[in-house]
Amino acid sequence: MSTPYPFTALVGQDDLRLALLLNAVSPAVGGVLVRGEKGTAKSTAVRALSALLPQVPVVAGCRFSCDPAAPDPACPDGPHEAGGASVRDARMVELPVGASEDRLVGALDIERALAEGVKAFEPGLLADAHRGILYVDEVNLLHDHLVDLLLDAAAMGASYVEREGVSVRHAARFLLVGTMNPEEGELRPQLLDRFGLTVEVAASRETDQRVEVVRRRLAYDDDAEGFAARWHEDESALRERIVAARALLPRVRLGDGALRQIAATCAAFEVDGMRADIVMARTATALAAWAGREDVLAEDVRQAALLALPHRRRRNPFDAPGLDEDKLDDTLEQNGDDEGTDGDDDPDGPGGGGVPPQGGPEAPETPDAPAPDAHDSPADDSGLDGKQDDDASPAQAPAAAAAEQQAVGASEPFRTKMLSVPGLGEGAAGRRSRARTEHGRTTGARRPQGALTKLHLAATVQAAAPHQRARGRSGRGLVVRRDDLRQATREGREGNLVLFVVDASGSMAARKRMSAVKGAVLSLLLDAYQRRDKVGLVTFRGADAEVALPPTSSVDAAAARLETLPTGGRTPLAAGLLRAHEVLRVERLRDPARRPLVVVVTDGRATGGVEPVATAGRAARLFGAANIASVVVDCESGPVRLGLAGQLAGELGGTAVTLDELRAESIAGLVKDVQGHRMRSVA
Repeated sequence: MSTPYPFTALVGQDDLRLALLLNAVSPAVGGVLVRGEKGTAKSTAVRALSALLPQVPVVAGCRFSCDPAAPDPACPDGPHEAGGASVRDARMVELPVGASEDRLVGALDIERALAEGVKAFEPGLLADAHRGILYVDEVNLLHDHLVDLLLDAAAMGASYVEREGVSVRHAARFLLVGTMNPEEGELRPQLLDRFGLTVEVAASRETDQRVEVVRRRLAYDDDAEGFAARWHEDESALRERIVAARALLPRVRLGDGALRQIAATCAAFEVDGMRADIVMARTATALAAWAGREDVLAEDVRQAALLALPHRRRRNPFDAPGLDEDKLDDTLEQNGDDEGTDGDDDPDGPGGGGVPPQGGPEAPETPDAPAPDAHDSPADDSGLDGKQDDDASPAQAPAAAAAEQQAVGASEPFRTKMLSVPGLGEGAAGRRSRARTEHGRTTGARRPQGALTKLHLAATVQAAAPHQRARGRSGRGLVVRRDDLRQATREGREGNLVLFVVDASGSMAARKRMSAVKGAVLSLLLDAYQRRDKVGLVTFRGADAEVALPPTSSVDAAAARLETLPTGGRTPLAAGLLRAHEVLRVERLRDPARRPLVVVVTDGRATGGVEPVATAGRAARLFGAANIASVVVDCESGPVRLGLAGQLAGELGGTAVTLDELRAESIAGLVKDVQGHRMRSVA
C-alpha cells in the first residue's frame, strides 16, 4: 500500500482543510463538496485525511463493520455475540464514476432467493465505507440515480436494497466527500443541498506558495516514506486534536443568541428549506469543539455560513456561487446577542481556539459581459428594417464594425417547451427523449446480457413453469434455473447532445434583436441543464464559423461564451452548418449512444462566397440524410418576412419556430412536426 501524502504538508487551501477536519470531528455535518479547477490537490487532500481518522473497533468477521459496543440489530451478518472485537484503520472507499447500482448498494443473488428463499447478499461500496470515508471524484459526472441513492444513504445512515419482495438493510454512516470541476457540468440544486459544506479551490497565484507546492511534491515523489516521516509529529498532533474535539463536541453549547444568528442569516440569504439552518448549527458547534471551546461564538456562525450557504443560494446554473460577506456581517451584527459572544473578538479572525486561518486562494470570478453603451449611435440598431449590415458604405465600415463587435447582453430567460429527439434511444440517463434505460416503466422482458439487474418476475415464472415436471419438482417451491431468469426492459428518458448553431452575422446584429436571440438561447440552455444534456455551441459570422464551445456537460461554460459573443459581418450559413456537422461526426465516435438535437438560431439569410444560398442548402441536406433531429429558431423580424428560415428547416428535415412561438403552447406540436417532416421526406 502506497504511503499517502501527509495532510499537514498541504500548502494553502485553508478552507478545504478546515471543511474536511470539521467533518472528521462531526460526521453529522453532512460531508463536503469540493469545487475547483483541475490540479488543485482536491483528491490528495481527501486521501490524506483518511490517515488522520482514529482507528475503528469492529465486530470480528462482520462484513458491515458493526460497532462491538452497539452492534446493529438488523445487520445481515447478525445477530452478533458478545466479544470477538477487533480494531482496524478507518477506510477510504472510492466510488468510480462508471460504477453500477449493484456495485454501490450491493447485490442479491436473485436465483437463490427465488429457488431457496435465501437472502444471499453481497455487500457494496456503501457497506465498505461504513464508519469511514466515501470519496466520489467527479461527482457531477455520476449518474443521477446513483447520486440519489448515495445521498439518501448518507442522510438516513442506512442502505436499503429492495428486489422483488426481498429486502436487505444495513447501516451506512460515512463521511461523504465529493469533488468536481464545474467546467464539466453542475449538480442539480437539490443534490447540491444534500452536501453539508462546500468549498471553492483554485491554484495560488503567489509565486512563493507555488514554489513550495512543487518543492514538497517532488520531495514526496522521490521518497514518499521519508517525506511522510518528516511530517509524522505534525500528523500525530493533528490526529490527537481530532480525537479531543470529538470528545468535547457533546459538551458544546449552542446558545439562543447564536441560534438566532443562524436562522437570521439563512433567512437573509433566502435559502430554501431548513437543511441550511441545521447544517450551520452543526458546523458552528464543530468549529467551537475544534477551537477547544464549549460555547459557540459569532465567529463560528460566520465561518459556518461561509462553508454551508454558498451552494444553497444558486437559483439557476448561471448564478455564481458565493456569499456577500458585507451582507453577512451586517446580518450577524443586527442579530447579535451578548450571550455566547465576546465583543473583543474579531469576527474575521481565527478565534481563540486556533482554528486554521482562512483566506486561501479564491476561485476567480467570471467577469461580467460588457454592458451596452447608452450613448451608442442609432446606427447600432440598423438591421431592424431587414437590410444587410455589410451593405454599409466603405466610409461607414470602420465605425459600423466597431459597433458590431461589442457584445450584447441577453434578455431575461424564459421557460421553454420541451424539444426532443423522435424515436427510442439508448443514451445516458436524462430527461429529454424517450429511451431504453435501467430505470423507468417496465415495457417487456428479455434474457439477461451479463449480470441480472432488474428481474421481470412474471416472465421468469412463465419461462420456468413448463419445465417443473422434468426438473423433478416435488414440493411447493418453484425450481428456477439460470436460463429461466428474465431481465426487465424499461423505458425512461435520456439526455441528448443539444448543439446550438447561432448566427452572429450582421443581419442579426440589431441590438434589440440580438438581445432577444441570446435570451432565447439562454432559455434553451437552462432547459438543457434541467434535462441533463450535453451542449455545444457553433457560431458563424464574417467569413467562417467556429466552435465556440465543444460538446460539454457544463451549461455554465456555454452561457459564458454566449454572453460575450460578438456580432457583425457577412452570413456564412453553409460554413456554420458544415462545422456543426463535423462536430457531430466527431462526437458520434466519442459517445455513439447519445443522440443529437441541432438547434439553428438564424433568420435564414446566407451571404458571402459563391452561390451562398445553394451551398447552404446542400449543407443542410446532410443533416436530413443522416436523420439528425433539428429545429430552426426563426429570428427574422420586420414587416416583410422572406421565410428563409422555414426553407432552411425543410432542407434540414426539421421544423421552424419563431422566437415568439418558443414561448407559446403552439410549440407543443413541434416534435410531431419534426417527425412528420422526416416521414414525408422518407416517403
